Amino acid sequence: MSLKAAIYCRLSEEDKNKQHETDDSGSIQNQKSMLIQYAAKQGWEIYDLYSDDDYTGADRQRPEFNRLLEDAQKKRFDIILCKTQSRFTRELELVEKYIHGLFPVWGIRFVSIVDNADTANKGNKKSRQINGLVNEWYLEDLSENIRSVLTSRRLNGLHIGAFAPYGYKKDPVCRGHLIIDEEAAAVVREIFSLFAQGCGKTAIARMLNDKGIPNPTEYKRLHGMRYQQPKSKNSTLWKYYTISAMLTNEMYIGNMVQGRYGSISYKTKQNKPRPKSEWYIVEHTHEPVIDRQLWDRVQALTALKAKPFSTGTIGLFAKKARCACCGYTMRSSKSHGNYYLKCPNYHIAKDACCGSFIAVNRLEQQVLNEWNKLSAKYLDLDKLAQIIAPCGNDTQKKTQLLRESAVYEKKSAEYSKAVRDLYLDKTKGLISENDYFEMSKEFTAERDRFQQLCINTQKMAAAIEEKTAAESNRSLIGQYAQIDHLTREAVEILIDHISVGRRIPGTRDVPIEIHWNF
Repeated sequence: MSLKAAIYCRLSEEDKNKQHETDDSGSIQNQKSMLIQYAAKQGWEIYDLYSDDDYTGADRQRPEFNRLLEDAQKKRFDIILCKTQSRFTRELELVEKYIHGLFPVWGIRFVSIVDNADTANKGNKKSRQINGLVNEWYLEDLSENIRSVLTSRRLNGLHIGAFAPYGYKKDPVCRGHLIIDEEAAAVVREIFSLFAQGCGKTAIARMLNDKGIPNPTEYKRLHGMRYQQPKSKNSTLWKYYTISAMLTNEMYIGNMVQGRYGSISYKTKQNKPRPKSEWYIVEHTHEPVIDRQLWDRVQALTALKAKPFSTGTIGLFAKKARCACCGYTMRSSKSHGNYYLKCPNYHIAKDACCGSFIAVNRLEQQVLNEWNKLSAKYLDLDKLAQIIAPCGNDTQKKTQLLRESAVYEKKSAEYSKAVRDLYLDKTKGLISENDYFEMSKEFTAERDRFQQLCINTQKMAAAIEEKTAAESNRSLIGQYAQIDHLTREAVEILIDHISVGRRIPGTRDVPIEIHWNF
């Protein structure tokens, strides 16, 4: 009765770039042909072919590898035949666990042709262990090399992810650059605007679902883009955590943010969150979807962590009204369909607080009256219209200046390095003293020139930013002149906080003090 052999082949991504026949096989077919011929010469019957394509030797989740182990445990064959031991695994731990541990227990012989590993030969156990150790070192070195390349690309602001964030798509012309996907970007802008207007995250998700707008994963699937396979049911629906993550994602203001998760080890594909201090953040790498003013407003609201009412909207004065007596932030309550603000310290202890209390609609009316008086007295709308000039392409100019600044900074760094290298060459005697001084002088001058260009472009970009901010403030003030009702967005823009006192005895009047943002 002839012995049964199971043939195992593996091809990883790095093997596809091998140039020489002496390297690991360039194709699965070559491995299969070699192993089938070898088995025939030995008179072994081939039980089955197990083949993993595009898997590394450290991947323990290889489907055919695991099927091979299951069949080996069930003793369905006598021999496992591979081209090299590294085709089976590059991990020394698995060499010891299976080749030297479980295979002998299961009655399985392991044979690899090229490196002469054969468990039937008791004398070459040490060589198999050395092979395993060398393969382990290879994995570690390969991991470090890949990590250094990816780190360099991240530091240069190049996108290295498999999937572009929702609202963007990969630039087909420039690798590592993102361009706006206008259809998805419109949804992103709507989400930010709704939140700035006081809508809660769950309410926003519900609105988008009611409109039938597909969530990011479904959108990418429908448009033939690469996407991560969802793990849960109802994967086409928007959810709270999706909205929450988008509202704090700096990618939408043109900053490249990467490295939020890192691998635990080169031996596993498992990732864990990394602290923000270890993220790779490079500013102004791509066109923003959200303007800075809206972004800042949303971040301020997020930081406040204002809770929405049962209607799904954040309270009109949430985190804005403070008790004049104790300074504590007032909380909302509801009675007979009306909303009220009250100081929570009033019932904590006796004489802890005077107990500020006011109806939301009454406070809104008082704020409106005060604002309209101020705008009528101090705001000249005709003059304002003349002051506000359209900023035109200021945003594009600023982006271009910042890109130029980055180029100048890089050039300056290159010349600084050139000066250091020259000094090393001089100390090693590779160049003469005179040559060193001449070239060093030239390189230093170029370095200083690029440093000055970098400073100048940064100043010009800062000037544009100041101009844009000033124009934006004037425009916003004009926008809210003589309004007849308040929105959460208006409160956020106009008011820093409101100090609410205790009701004046014998009247319905509650004294308030408004601290404006302007």
